[in-house]
Amino acid sequence: MEGAAHCSLEAKRLLLDPKFEGYKLSLEPLACYQLGLDAAVAEVKLRDDQYTLDHMRAFGMYNYLHLDSWYQDNVYYVDQFGRVMNLSVTLDTALQKPREVFRLPTDLTAYDNRLCASMYFSSSTWVTISDGTGRLYLIKTGKRGNSALEKWEIVFNEELGSPFIIAHSVSFVKSDKHSVAVLLLRVEKDESDTKGSGFHVTLEWVTIAEMSKEGDHRYEICRRRVLEGKSVPHYAAIEPSGDGLMIVSYKPFKFVQGEEEKLEENDDAKTTNEKKDPLYYWQQTEDDVTITVDIPQDITKDDIKVRFSPDNICVTLKDQSPLMEGKLYSSVDHESCTWIIKENKSLEISLIKKNEGPQWPELIVGDRRGEFIMDSSQCTEISESLMHLTSEVMNPNPEKENPPCNAQELEECDAFLEDGASLCRFDGDTLKVTHVINLGSNQYLFSVVVDPREMPCFCLRHDVDALLWQPHSDQPENMWEHIATFNALGYVQASKQDKKFMTCAPDYSYAALCECLRRVFIYRQPTPLSTVLYNRKEGRQVGQVAKQLVATLEASDPILGFRATNERLFVLTTKTLFLIKVNAGN
Repeated sequence: MEGAAHCSLEAKRLLLDPKFEGYKLSLEPLACYQLGLDAAVAEVKLRDDQYTLDHMRAFGMYNYLHLDSWYQDNVYYVDQFGRVMNLSVTLDTALQKPREVFRLPTDLTAYDNRLCASMYFSSSTWVTISDGTGRLYLIKTGKRGNSALEKWEIVFNEELGSPFIIAHSVSFVKSDKHSVAVLLLRVEKDESDTKGSGFHVTLEWVTIAEMSKEGDHRYEICRRRVLEGKSVPHYAAIEPSGDGLMIVSYKPFKFVQGEEEKLEENDDAKTTNEKKDPLYYWQQTEDDVTITVDIPQDITKDDIKVRFSPDNICVTLKDQSPLMEGKLYSSVDHESCTWIIKENKSLEISLIKKNEGPQWPELIVGDRRGEFIMDSSQCTEISESLMHLTSEVMNPNPEKENPPCNAQELEECDAFLEDGASLCRFDGDTLKVTHVINLGSNQYLFSVVVDPREMPCFCLRHDVDALLWQPHSDQPENMWEHIATFNALGYVQASKQDKKFMTCAPDYSYAALCECLRRVFIYRQPTPLSTVLYNRKEGRQVGQVAKQLVATLEASDPILGFRATNERLFVLTTKTLFLIKVNAGN
């Protein structure tokens, strides 16, 4: 990830509620409707050779219900006969049976090593489908949700190797040529991995473009790129323009290169691997910063120009281009700054800090040509200050001012299995990471499509809250925007040990999660009260309250799919589709 910009996620304070008091359990009834399916969902259970955690995450926890975000309240699933079934809801009390909109040409029962069928709605008129055997279909649908204009036609289908599921897909027009980019996810055997699980994860980025040859319009694959990693990504999505890719994963991904690209990189590596000596060395105390620069033997005092200002420094030798120039990390007392030439022909510059105390992580903002040298006394001081955190004895002295971190004091929902997760943005042309964010303890929770013309949003835990982030690939200064907060949901969801799926409404009015069997939990955003309510402990009036609702489904089959719209929750089991009315329509 060398050369990538290290970024951070900036939460909007106005969307945070530090005074949130919790969810109140509401006993108000939820209208729940159910539809029996003509044929069971085409569930594919894990085989004996699919025993790793990655297999479980990618295929065992797959969401078999697909929401068409381009048309409100339209859901799809694939049944055991290979039929793509659609339910379009306009009136809850007049539900119709799911209708067949497409049938996969492949006889799914003839394949022993297939995966679950998967699909993604690339645009309002294009869909990508995988039958789970390794074949990809690109389908032009017409305007969906309207039976008069809807007609699913295959415009491309091709065998692309070992079985995969579709992680994401986008449709875009570039240079007057229509293209569809799709991400294919595989978990493959890795013979070289003798110490790990014996498998690796690949994301294949396939671009299918419209080709015109002698008046014949057809779609063909114009580019295939493969990324490889050691964990199933939590989130992987292609930018709407098709120019880049964003991945949230525990372990990093990198592009698998062809022979020509390897040769080019080897040539580049030869030049970059020749380690250059630092241009300058610097040290600091609480009061000042000392910079040492080696200068040529023939340089005299008259050849050196050093300009100080409160926030900047510029060093020039013999009217050449500046040797050092830029904005200092923090302000200095420029009138007290000095420089001298030492006997060993080095230039020594002394900067007096304007704000005493804080340590500078860098000298000149963005300048990596220098090397920081830490004084031995500073090393000792830091080591002693951290000593209490590295004790081999669990809390040996609880009366001490800074007791050691005691893991026994943590609640179960405070533990994170994957502290090293990161968010990376890859450039589609250079195939290199351009931006990276270390998510640390910001646990990934779920992803959801808020605006189908944008990339899917992802939800992360920040302290006890759950924050929803919208990627904007076309806004470099605001590439990840905090758009909504679900108060205390990060903490609440951690207590649900049987949790299977999480989601939220596209208008952020509620978040929901379901267990493997029957139970669904709904968490509404705080709303004003119609009656007067007082906090008995503090004696003040409460203006609004957030409600938790619980629905128990009349089903013994496991939940296979879970999707939310602004008004409804859709829950799919093997033989039944449930609709839970959460919000009343406008």
